[in-house]
Formats: sequence, structure tokens, C-alpha cells
Amino acid sequence: MEPTIGVLALQGDFKEHLAVLERLGVAAREVRLPHHLDGLAGLIIPGGESTTIGRLIERFALRDKLLECIQSGMPVWGTCAGMIVLARDVDPETRARTQPLLGVLDIVVRRNAFGPQPESFEVDLAIPVLGPQPFRAVFIRAPIVSRIGPNVEPLAQLADGTVVAVRQGNIIGTAFHPELAEDDRFHAWFCALAQAFVARTEPATTL
Repeated sequence: MEPTIGVLALQGDFKEHLAVLERLGVAAREVRLPHHLDGLAGLIIPGGESTTIGRLIERFALRDKLLECIQSGMPVWGTCAGMIVLARDVDPETRARTQPLLGVLDIVVRRNAFGPQPESFEVDLAIPVLGPQPFRAVFIRAPIVSRIGPNVEPLAQLADGTVVAVRQGNIIGTAFHPELAEDDRFHAWFCALAQAFVARTEPATTL
């Protein structure tokens, strides 16, 4: 079975993720309603405005189905705002007045940790799961991981030790925007996780 990756398409730069998946030859689907989650091998929650994305998840009754999919082991990956939506909590100093969170990734994040959009930057990161070649990471009004739970694995850090990518089992979070880099390795790695999930959950065939 060819895996289909969903991209939450409520707000933000979901089209850029879809473009990367198309380049990789991976089947993809825009997700806006609960039934769009049916049969997916993985889901990407894109960057954008985390409070808006969280409110739209509630408005379109996606929360329960999202949690069900994540609890089933389906890989989910949040980039920038998407990581915030997945997080357990947001630092009180940067939390919006109403900040709906899925609360499935055991981290605390600090929103807009590097300042406003003019302070955006790019940096080469060592990300061992992608291989030895550095990954050019794009940070735009990016969060950081300020606290990390015991079952969360850091995947990438800045030179000062600040954690900017994490994994907790089937849940991935990146503070940066891999969909804006000219490097598709992060998406390819996520698609491999999705393929492994499909292989584990497909019913065995009998001859």
C-alpha cells in the first residue's frame, strides 16, 4: 500500500509542504475535516499562526480524531507553529490569552523566541537522523524548546545548546521550516516513518 501523507490545510504554509511531497513522489492530501484523516500514514501540521491553527482545529471538530490518530502510532510532524500546537505547554511569558494545544508532545515551547520576522535567519544544523551532511534550517518567527520531557529525544540543537527539533516516538517537532529549504531529506525521513507505520498496521495477507 502506498502511504498517503496528510497536511493540515487550515492556515499557514501547507502548500509548501505539499510541493515537497510532490517532488518526492509521495501521495498527499489536504486535511480540513475529520474524515480527511481516514487512511493516512502520517500528518504534517505546518507553520503559520499557532493560536489560529489551534482554534480552527477546535472549530472544525478535528481535535478528537487527531488525538485518536496520534495515539494509534501514526507519525505526526509539527513545523514551527505546528510544533507549538503539538506541545504540552507554552511558556507563560509568550502564551497567547487563549492558546489551544493538543498537548501530546512533552515539551514546553517559547513562542517567537528570536524576535519578529525581520530577525529571521538560516543556519546549518547537524541532524544525525538525516545523515552526516548539515541541514540548512530556516527560522521565521520561530519558537524554541525551553523544557523537554524525559521521553523526548532532541534531534537538533543550535550552537548554544538550544533545542530546535525533537522526537517523542511517533511525534516530531521542528522549530524551523524544512519545507522552505532546498533539501528534502527531512520530509523523506518522515515519509519513511510513515511507510514503517503502514507496514506495521497493514493486515497480514495469507496465501
